Amino acid sequence: MNHAAALLHRAAPVSVLALALALAGPARADTLREALAAAYNTNPTLESARATQRANDENVPINRAQGLPSATVTATHIEFIQQSANAFTAPDRNLGVNAQLLVPVYSGGAVRNGIAAAKERVQAGQADLRNSESTLFAQVVAAYMDVLRTEALVALATNNVAVLGTNVEATSDRFQIGDLTITDVAQSRARLAVAQGDLQTAEANLIAAREAYVRLVGNAPGELAAPPPLPGLPDTVGEAIVTALDNNPNLDAAKQRAEAAGFDTRAAGAGRLPQVSLFVNGDYSDFFGTLGGSLANQPADPNDPNSPAVQFQQREKTANAGVRVTIPLFQGGLPAARQRQAGARESAALEDVIAAERQIIAETRATYANWQAANGVIRSAQAAVEAAELSLEGVRAENSIGNRQILDVLNAEQELVNARAQLVTARRNAYVAGFNLLALMGKAEARDLNLDTGGPLYDPQVNADRVSSKLNDWDRDEQAAPKSTRTVDIPPATATIGPQLLPGEQ
Repeated sequence: MNHAAALLHRAAPVSVLALALALAGPARADTLREALAAAYNTNPTLESARATQRANDENVPINRAQGLPSATVTATHIEFIQQSANAFTAPDRNLGVNAQLLVPVYSGGAVRNGIAAAKERVQAGQADLRNSESTLFAQVVAAYMDVLRTEALVALATNNVAVLGTNVEATSDRFQIGDLTITDVAQSRARLAVAQGDLQTAEANLIAAREAYVRLVGNAPGELAAPPPLPGLPDTVGEAIVTALDNNPNLDAAKQRAEAAGFDTRAAGAGRLPQVSLFVNGDYSDFFGTLGGSLANQPADPNDPNSPAVQFQQREKTANAGVRVTIPLFQGGLPAARQRQAGARESAALEDVIAAERQIIAETRATYANWQAANGVIRSAQAAVEAAELSLEGVRAENSIGNRQILDVLNAEQELVNARAQLVTARRNAYVAGFNLLALMGKAEARDLNLDTGGPLYDPQVNADRVSSKLNDWDRDEQAAPKSTRTVDIPPATATIGPQLLPGEQ
């Protein structure tokens, strides 16, 4: 029996159990764990969050690079097209090469605090990724349960149409023999028409649920198995709150961002402190024998043709090294403004921590209440189904001897349908609320669910460690390409749930 049938279990007599069993398909059914694993491996929203976090990881080496040596070489070739008439030694051309090495020594703590802030934001991003994962899983669970619920509701609606169709036939027969009036026949036909409309609505809802499943999981739902019991649900709302405050990824992210903002404030204060760096410069110049112009190779003494010729050095090299100290004296209040600005942002980040804490407390309490309420509705709906079944049986018996009208039978049948639908929905709501509660507690991620994803779980720290110490300017990753799967080739969802048994069939 699949879970669409299980949602009806204990809420129906033998005929309805037979109807539910008709929903059972192959012995091999898709499971919730498989759906979660498929979403974990192929969902584009989660893949996008992972890529965003990898981009965030690069802020650590970007900030570290500001404190590392830098080397540059600049080459310049000049052709002097028009010379000054008074430039007797001007060359025709020149090649100049400059090499520079700059070594930062002290930057007032800007680099150190920038690196620390970047590391904190990497941790915040990893917490955001945890939240993206648990949010996706909560959506998958809701979609999975929605498919099961709407399948069960379609089965109920189909059964109701069949029952009311039989009622119309029986009412018409009794009208032919004068046992009932035309009003009774009209009432039966009206209820059948309403039931047929309800069936069409249920089928449309089933198609929507299946399409939502495809969007999240990446493949069409087959025969869905009953979901497993949820592990680690709290006994009290207090236990849920304590666990959520310790493990909720949104709260962890807010705390890490507040820490990063504190480092930003300290880094902003570096603008008023001295900066020290070492430098080494080297220059090479080549005039290609053109330096000296008209004076080149002329006698040094114009009155003595035999005097040595004037010589010009056509190539030269220079080098220098030193220490550069920059001491800010007055910057128009810029460093103070930047530090005040960073301090205000730090205050905002600290308030965001409290806001996140408040939200988590409120959502956890509300979700716990919804979970408990859904469990209570299950018990009430089960009692309502049992009472409605007994009532319908009695009303039918009384109608057969003329003590009840057809309208009474129709009302009793509708009450039973409503009670069964309420039970199906309550079971869906209880499971979804329970999983949402685990997500708020930080216990609904792949590592918590022990998912078999076909390989190791994605660990964002691996990439953070990989890039944190990279120094090669030419070290880049492979060309970007999508990793998620498309759904364009998946056929449109239908409302087919398999053959249905008519009332009374076993």
